[in-house]
Amino acid sequence: MLNVAGVTKRFGGLTAVSSVDLNVQDGEIVSLIGPNGAGKTTLFAMVAGFLKSDEGNVTFDNVAISGMKPHQISKLGMVRTFQITQPFAGLTTLENIMVGAYSNTNDSKVAQDKAESVAEIVGMSSLLGQGADSLTVAGRKRLELARALATSPKLLLLDEVMAGLNPTEIDEIVTVIKGIRDTGVTIFLIEHVMKAVMNLSDRTYVLNDGKLI
Repeated sequence: MLNVAGVTKRFGGLTAVSSVDLNVQDGEIVSLIGPNGAGKTTLFAMVAGFLKSDEGNVTFDNVAISGMKPHQISKLGMVRTFQITQPFAGLTTLENIMVGAYSNTNDSKVAQDKAESVAEIVGMSSLLGQGADSLTVAGRKRLELARALATSPKLLLLDEVMAGLNPTEIDEIVTVIKGIRDTGVTIFLIEHVMKAVMNLSDRTYVLNDGKLI
């Protein structure tokens, strides 16, 4: 499904990501781990179209996507979440999730139906009328997941979705992620919580100083 071949990114004299090769197969949960500053988020940003690689190629569903914009890649079925959640503060939880659904429809009823079904998957059905700005950290993490999921992705890139959560909240998110995979969505995630990584992952890649080890 996803193939990364020889991807490299330099910022001036710093090589943040160096000749990385990896792949994610349909139906897998694959994790990317490593210390802070290893280049994990930079790699994600290149895969999802937010950064242009200096070398190498990224292929998704047999389509070469290197150089494509994030919205073009999203249309193909690959969407990412972000470490720092940024909900639309003036909107409700439901309206925030509908923003993701609008990537595939102009019909508000269709978008609402999609948002409600996604909310059920991530355990937010009781929070749909709540303002997004009043959600807890765990609630915002779920909202970030839901908004991405509402785009109907084939592959979901999760960037430290468990950061800032307590052990109970982490266990709950692990269950949610497994449930998302059960709906047919493949998952590629960056994570520091090793208990969750070992619980979730079919395979794990380790990045250090920009290189796979």
